[in-house]
Amino acid sequence: MTHEKEIVQPVDLCRPDGRLNPAAVGWSRRPLHRANLRGWGRAKRWEYWGIVTPAHIVGLVASSLDYAGVHGVYVLDRATGDELNHDAVVPFARGVELPARSGAGRVVARGSGLTIQIDQGPGGSVIHATAPGVEVDLDVPLPPDHQSLGVVVPWGPRRFQYTVKDVGRPVHGTLRLKGVEHRVGDDAFAVLDHGRGKWPYSVRWNWAAGSGPGRAIQLGGAWTDGTGLTENALFVDGRLHKIGAELQWTYDRNDWRRPWRIAGERVDARLEPFHERVARTNLGVIASETHQCFGHFSGWAETDDGSRIDLDGLTGWAEEARNRW
Repeated sequence: MTHEKEIVQPVDLCRPDGRLNPAAVGWSRRPLHRANLRGWGRAKRWEYWGIVTPAHIVGLVASSLDYAGVHGVYVLDRATGDELNHDAVVPFARGVELPARSGAGRVVARGSGLTIQIDQGPGGSVIHATAPGVEVDLDVPLPPDHQSLGVVVPWGPRRFQYTVKDVGRPVHGTLRLKGVEHRVGDDAFAVLDHGRGKWPYSVRWNWAAGSGPGRAIQLGGAWTDGTGLTENALFVDGRLHKIGAELQWTYDRNDWRRPWRIAGERVDARLEPFHERVARTNLGVIASETHQCFGHFSGWAETDDGSRIDLDGLTGWAEEARNRW
């Protein structure tokens, strides 16, 4: 088990000299950290939104890796398996806007015919994105008393990451694909990955997220191992139940479509994939490979009082990412 401190008051991520603020290390139920990163080099900032509907899965990313902005718009047609993917790499992340607080301010990314703009406020987020053949217009309201998982993971005073994983958000609006409009409504959900930190050059991570009516699961691994912090949580009716233990991830790197199992203290989750997305980048200094498997969850996870919550029917993904950045 890890022994994790809950953060309950607003706090700066960094000290004035740019090193990690020890008071920021821990986890929170809502965004409380200000990512006051300083200096150039090794700083990584991103916003990722994943939207799941019965017909489509949409992924939007706006990021700054200091020496490049790496942005993307991705759409999967769940019925046919067809993918539409448009990426942009912008030298030195020119024109990228990424605010210091999750859920506040504007996110902007542009390049190679792609535009992403996200306006964030107390009532939620409004997402607009365009790429060749794609238009996304979505409203992601923030329900009253909704909780998300914020975690500061410390590798050391100069290497650390703040993440907010907000799972199971309601979402509605429209998705237009090659001129055909698709409504996004009550049977859809959105997931946010907000990241700010200073990373090692080479890293691997696992991430899984799944949502359904009244329940959601957020699980992570590899990148948090040995730090004393985890990014594992169960959400029931919008309330967070922190899972403070490292988990065992089991999957086949020779056949990513085989079932994934993520198990440990208070959780035993299984994902049956129905589609594998492969994303690779190799720009010399920057290189990455991600296998993201979309699928349906089964299994269980425990609340803080020991009640077992059924994960059957949750939809989402599990992934492995390897980055050299």
